[in-house]
Amino acid sequence: MANLNERVKVYIIQLLACYEAPSEVALAVKEEFGIKIERSHVQRYDPTKVAGINLSKKFRVIFDETRAEFLAEIRKVPIAHKAYRLQSLQCLLNKYKQNGNYTQMLSTLEQAAKEEGGFYYKKLKTGNLDFNNKVLEFYNQIRDKP
Repeated sequence: MANLNERVKVYIIQLLACYEAPSEVALAVKEEFGIKIERSHVQRYDPTKVAGINLSKKFRVIFDETRAEFLAEIRKVPIAHKAYRLQSLQCLLNKYKQNGNYTQMLSTLEQAAKEEGGFYYKKLKTGNLDFNNKVLEFYNQIRDKP
């Protein structure tokens, strides 16, 4: 196991805080510092994992601050917001409708219905009437727009 200096440790912690996989972090450390480390060694620097339970308070603070900054930056990305994604799908739908591309229209409608119904955020039960009503309502709203 490699003896890592503080700079390398902070680098590892920051990558882990940004949701990088331990294997990707190990590869990045090798490329950046020329130090070969194992995935299991990398996991010791992630306080959200069992292997990182004994991480020092100093490094936990670095991890928590980096994670908070990373999540704040993600919120600034438009595609991370449902309204933006639906607006983009609406623009695509209008384009496909104008060009008479009905196959893509149906695909876009399905994508929008999944987005609106929370398909990507929760498991849906077969026959979920609330979901079916939302899909139908959303379809009717889109269908009536030019």
